[in-house]
Amino acid sequence: MTTAQDVEHLYRRPDWDCRVCGLPWPCATARAGLLHEYRAFPSLLRIYLSTQMYDALEDMAVTGEVTPLNLHERFLAWALS
Repeated sequence: MTTAQDVEHLYRRPDWDCRVCGLPWPCATARAGLLHEYRAFPSLLRIYLSTQMYDALEDMAVTGEVTPLNLHERFLAWALS
């Protein structure tokens, strides 16, 4: 049986909101999961998140969405601490 805790909080393109909770991805649950998954290789986490940030920026530019100014904080700043 799958519970809500077992569901992986992934992004939905092109809006980059979480498919599960609807919050901007990476949501708090996704962040916790990513920190755990990459705990032995934090530099790889930052590379992965950088790639995701640039993909999100491209999606937002293509859809004509106003690009949020906080993409660095949203995708990377929390993983640097």
